[in-house]
Amino acid sequence: MATPTPEERLVQNRLLRALSPAERQPLLPSLELVALRMRERLIEPNVPIPFVYFPLHGVVSLISTLGDGTQVEVATIGNEGLVGLPLVLYANTIPFTAFVQVPGEALRIDAAVFGRLLPEGTGALHQLLYRYSLALFNQLAQHVVCNRLHRIAQRCARWLLLTHDRVGRDEFPLTHEFLALMLGTRRASVTEVAGRLQKAGLIRYRLGIVRVLDRAGLEAASCECYGVIKQEYDRLLGPA
Repeated sequence: MATPTPEERLVQNRLLRALSPAERQPLLPSLELVALRMRERLIEPNVPIPFVYFPLHGVVSLISTLGDGTQVEVATIGNEGLVGLPLVLYANTIPFTAFVQVPGEALRIDAAVFGRLLPEGTGALHQLLYRYSLALFNQLAQHVVCNRLHRIAQRCARWLLLTHDRVGRDEFPLTHEFLALMLGTRRASVTEVAGRLQKAGLIRYRLGIVRVLDRAGLEAASCECYGVIKQEYDRLLGPA
């Protein structure tokens, strides 16, 4: 079986799929298919961003590390977007680490090349990336609400649903350590919550692997924040 070309693969990324063939064409020669390996660091804090990544499947987390070493997740990015958004906004660094949380694949483009290809003014790609910026901002704002007001079990269900959407399969790797980092809670709390979701028949979780068994049940267990975030991405970027 022939290996799919970048042009054939790019429809797996929501941003690239939203562009017309003519609008994608300038990007194609510079897109490189790469593996997203577990824990791989794609962006270092306050260091010039070397590449822009369009994930095809998998999940990348943006992590803030405090002076005492405490780490908190500030955002997750999957096949709905890109890693390297500051370059769209005429900045070349961020104060966060971007690392691969769930392995997968991405189409990668050199940051300097990407900057040259960004259309001036009102180009279709430029407009799409601005809408994505708003969608990501809305996601971050909703996460603040969720983390402040909703129970850990609801937040865990919301996070699992967003991850399930992004990886394109029912089973994916996830350690207690990662999930505790994502939810901003203790590993013991994660163990308890995962156990409850498993007992309810919504997921199977063992040896660092999660399998979604009951998608509808997981949606019912989540808070409203999952639906709000999904609706905003659909509104701004078109249906998934």
